[in-house]
Amino acid sequence: MKKRRMFSMLFMSAALAASLTACGGSSEPASNGGGSSSPPANSGGSTPEPAKEPAKEPAKEAGADIQEMTIKISHVVAENTPKHQGALAMKKAIEEASGGKIKVQVFPNSSLFGDKDEYQNLVANNAQFIIPDMAKLVGNDPGFNIPSMPFLFSSDEAANAFWDGPKGQEIFKRLEKDGALGMGMWPNGPKHITNNKKPIKAPEDFNGLKFRTQGGQVLEKLYSTLSAGSVSIPFNELYTALQQGTVDGQENTFSNIESKKFDEVQKYMTIMGHTRVDYALLTNTKFWNSMNDATRKIVEEGVKVGTDFARSQAAELNAAALKKLQERGQIEINELSKEDIQKFRDFLKPVYDEYNPIIGEDVIKDAMSR
Repeated sequence: MKKRRMFSMLFMSAALAASLTACGGSSEPASNGGGSSSPPANSGGSTPEPAKEPAKEPAKEAGADIQEMTIKISHVVAENTPKHQGALAMKKAIEEASGGKIKVQVFPNSSLFGDKDEYQNLVANNAQFIIPDMAKLVGNDPGFNIPSMPFLFSSDEAANAFWDGPKGQEIFKRLEKDGALGMGMWPNGPKHITNNKKPIKAPEDFNGLKFRTQGGQVLEKLYSTLSAGSVSIPFNELYTALQQGTVDGQENTFSNIESKKFDEVQKYMTIMGHTRVDYALLTNTKFWNSMNDATRKIVEEGVKVGTDFARSQAAELNAAALKKLQERGQIEINELSKEDIQKFRDFLKPVYDEYNPIIGEDVIKDAMSR
């Protein structure tokens, strides 16, 4: 009886222990509710550290590298010319690409500097870009006589190709000694003759007349060969000089003749295309070198936009200007035939004989090949 009672008590104790174990009395740590349990301490494993992302540099604001500045572009002709339209296209491209950090001011009609002092003011960095007639630069280098050589280029495209090529770029680089940097050529186009005395159809018709030219020894030689006088007068003073009879006539592109209304003070115009008006887009070397890479890239792109636009506008504006001159009917217009032009070529051969060695026979040859 005692043995049976002892066995019952042992059985009850075992049942109670089993019950406690089933109710969750385990000594293992509880799960954190969804994540996997940590490995046991004696398992040899360890909890991996979360991967650290590399530290990020603070993001730069767009355009943070662009320098704030004001650029002045000065030129001497009217607003409705290829030169001014190119300058406006350059302004727009630079201001938009810089987000307004670079301001560009364009001064036409000699409103900032004129023919006589624009180059000096560029060198002094009082203007950052000028666009002078290349004839104004012949004293700096004889290569800029190229547009004045008679009947040298057959088209705007031929002239563009020369100045974009190695010989043209070589001439531009020669200005760096002055503190100026040649950025490219902007064409205005072939020049034509106006005067107040008589129609001009042959070389002998020039005899005794006096013309305003852009200046330079080549043009002096050209007109002296034709037995005519030549004088350099600032462009912004030319209308008055023609009106007062200081000179009998002048040579210029259709767009310059029309925009300055020279037909109001001239009786005759001859379509000749004997010489050209080509402009040099120049900048100041100190200004150029002061820009960081990001800023210079924007200005370079603006220069390209302006150059392309000025070139595209040259032929279009000259054609429109000729039409306006014809419609106004204030000036008698004569056009040379191919035979007439050949007579002028033959007559002006002494100009080439004298200036081939001065400009460089290699340069002249390159220009003729275009």
